[in-house]
Amino acid sequence: MKLHADRLEGVNAVFGHGPGEISINNTVFRHSVIVPWQGAILPWDVGAFESLTAAHFQQVADLKPELVIFGSGARIRFPAAALLRPLIERGIGVETMDTGAACRTYNVLAGEGRSVVLAAVLTPAA
Repeated sequence: MKLHADRLEGVNAVFGHGPGEISINNTVFRHSVIVPWQGAILPWDVGAFESLTAAHFQQVADLKPELVIFGSGARIRFPAAALLRPLIERGIGVETMDTGAACRTYNVLAGEGRSVVLAAVLTPAA
């Protein structure tokens, strides 16, 4: 699905997503990513939802966003609260949704100038 976000200068935007890939600022990624509202897109060493650990969410928390949009993959899956502890302890909000919905939600919030991070799980296309 292609997305066309109204972009604020210097703010990262998702331009599209599909099975096993995501396009951010017109660069295609085929692995899980962390997309901060500003700055470098970071690889996220998450091969599958089942491999998530608290350390993965610590990496996201270290960016100090006000809100994290967690894209759990092709379908919505909620991580255990223990995995989210790094976010909870810092008072960082987290919303979970499938990765497609997460991309769209991230664009809206980033377009509003919010300090939001998209943490998107991508699995290889079949």
